[in-house]
Amino acid sequence: MNEVVGTHDILLVTLDTLRYDVAAELADAGRLPGLLPGGRRWERRHSPGSFTYAAHAAIFAGFLPTPVTPGPHPRLFAATFPGSETTGAGTWVFDAPDLPAGLAGAGYHTVCIGGVGFFNKLTPLGAALPGLFAESHWEPEFGVTGPHSLERQIDRAEEALARRDRPVFLFVNVSALHQPNHFHLPGATRDGPATHAAALEYVDRHIGRLYALMRRPCLVIVCSDHGTAYGEDGHVGHRIGHEVVWTVPYAEFILDHPDGEHD
Repeated sequence: MNEVVGTHDILLVTLDTLRYDVAAELADAGRLPGLLPGGRRWERRHSPGSFTYAAHAAIFAGFLPTPVTPGPHPRLFAATFPGSETTGAGTWVFDAPDLPAGLAGAGYHTVCIGGVGFFNKLTPLGAALPGLFAESHWEPEFGVTGPHSLERQIDRAEEALARRDRPVFLFVNVSALHQPNHFHLPGATRDGPATHAAALEYVDRHIGRLYALMRRPCLVIVCSDHGTAYGEDGHVGHRIGHEVVWTVPYAEFILDHPDGEHD
């Protein structure tokens, strides 16, 4: 990461509430060519939090979802923290309380395109995470009830990136997977794994336009912040310690060519 920071744009996309099992099934069937170019597959990881605020607070401190295999696992980014066992030789270390501030200190313009309510800036709590960025955006059509939410988010990202004058750290919180998502599956009236999958395919159809906005080379990190339950062991939703909540999909790659090929 010490060779990446300063030379690459950085794009962090959190697919809010995306379950690993649904994501892996679609990827294995070749149904996510936009999200995972070049036939890439998801890595199975554990979330640092069971709901949006907790997970993103950790992610923005440098604690991305953790590989499920025994560690320790050196991190890509880490705040200065004496005694850290996951700060390795390849970790980019920043002397700031959060990753957006650290990257701003390294010359990046930081941009947040919000999605779910923790990014809506309508309340002090909803403004806390967006407030970490130099520039942040949220509109009702970016939210969980918007059937075209990702398209509108990408429109705003395009406007923001048109004003760039330096490397960019762009964060996009994709709300389309979060309940309610039944409107992504024609005829469905209730949320479930099938509508969750349909929402992911909606994201896949449009994410390529977001990738295309980034300058090359660009580090892309795309992952879920946490999963969600649809009746497993009687549970519905998240903010619980269940396997379907803690286990998330993760991918990272370098976009190095205009046609979307990656290293």
